[in-house]
Amino acid sequence: MVLALGVAWVLDGLEITIASNVADKLTTPDVLGLSTAAAGALASVYLAGEVVGALVFGRLSDRLGRRNLFAVTLIVYFAGSAATALTPGAGTASIAYLYATRFVAGMGIGGEYAAINSAIDELIPARYRGRVDIAVNGTYWGGAALAAVLQVPLLDGTVSPGLGWRVAFLIGPMLGLGIILVRRNLPESPRWQLMHGRAAQAEASIAYIEDEVRASGRTLPEVPDEAAIVIRPSLDHGYPTLLRVLFATYPRRAILGATLMITQSFLYNAIFFTYATVLSTFFAVPSGQTSWYYIPFAVGNLVGPLVLGPLFDRIGRRPMISGCYLGSGLLLAINALLFRAGVFNAVTQTIAWCVIFFVASAGASAAYLTVSEIFPLEVRAKAIAVFFAIAQGVGALGPVLYGALIDKHHPDPDKLMFGYLLGAVVMAVGGIVELALGVPAENRSLEDVAGLLTETGLPTHPTDR
Repeated sequence: MVLALGVAWVLDGLEITIASNVADKLTTPDVLGLSTAAAGALASVYLAGEVVGALVFGRLSDRLGRRNLFAVTLIVYFAGSAATALTPGAGTASIAYLYATRFVAGMGIGGEYAAINSAIDELIPARYRGRVDIAVNGTYWGGAALAAVLQVPLLDGTVSPGLGWRVAFLIGPMLGLGIILVRRNLPESPRWQLMHGRAAQAEASIAYIEDEVRASGRTLPEVPDEAAIVIRPSLDHGYPTLLRVLFATYPRRAILGATLMITQSFLYNAIFFTYATVLSTFFAVPSGQTSWYYIPFAVGNLVGPLVLGPLFDRIGRRPMISGCYLGSGLLLAINALLFRAGVFNAVTQTIAWCVIFFVASAGASAAYLTVSEIFPLEVRAKAIAVFFAIAQGVGALGPVLYGALIDKHHPDPDKLMFGYLLGAVVMAVGGIVELALGVPAENRSLEDVAGLLTETGLPTHPTDR
């Protein structure tokens, strides 16, 4: 179940990495002949698609169910990415087609985020929820590492330039076909089923899960009567209800979620999208060789959530999230000073990034965990979608700012040092807000962390439909 759901992050990491490295190839006359600005806009179009997809499919996930959206969002991604590989020759029409297909692919992945994080939190036992969610979110970097390895022969001249970038964009859809088959047996969230009056189906879903556990030799304890809660199926809740939840019922949690998501998105977009440019500008790494440096960088980001994830359940959310944000901010500040002093070369700078983002990656993954577990069931997927959209919107400023600070024609280490120090301050802000507003959600049921809307006294309006 975890593997089938977590592939969304693998695909996103794969898509972002491929698009980042393919962009330079698309500017050559024998490929598509795009301008540098037009090629750079591919990432922005994809991110815009993710935002729209998260908002649209997040709404549908709360209304139609988590399982129903699993196949839809994956098919949308598959269609968009596969269509990108079929982009016709150069010209204005080709550019418009290319942007449209990247937007559609982004919509599919954005929609996956809302449905997947909701399903994981609602299906995983409370004592394992933190580590599983963080590990799954961290698999984004498994996709990035996979893309970095697979695209080397496709982009280094081994394969024809006109063909290599097209094959690169087909890697994700090929993985997606296999995942569609795996997801056929995934159960619907029993919590969602109960909230929509489908008690018999919820019982069947639970029985299916429990039978799988018992078949593995585990003994399940009986649920005590005092743990029972009353659930009243309600009307479908739309974005107006979510706004009342964010600004009237849980304003402190809304500030917490927005801060964690924005700060990590700004840092990651700023560093990741400009990483190859930094290597080539300040360390004279040939553009065709930058993919090799992405591999250890991605591995460090992948290992961090896997190693540190269990501590979010054992030690707790507040100390671990704040520690990761403040720790990575401190390490980034030290890195900024060492970079300005000229201590690093391409290899040692990559090692430094691996250490920094080993810590930062766990915190960033925990930001998604936070926004998916601190709001009521009825609006969970929409809450994830809204915070994701906000984070991506603000985070998109990072590559623009850092790209200007790098300035390939007039590189200045002082400017980039101040950029890195800014990133350190941004992450520190996230850590401080977590210390002040963090929610101790570890080892607690979702209904204990955030009550149902019928328990909060919020009115349900037909207009919410």
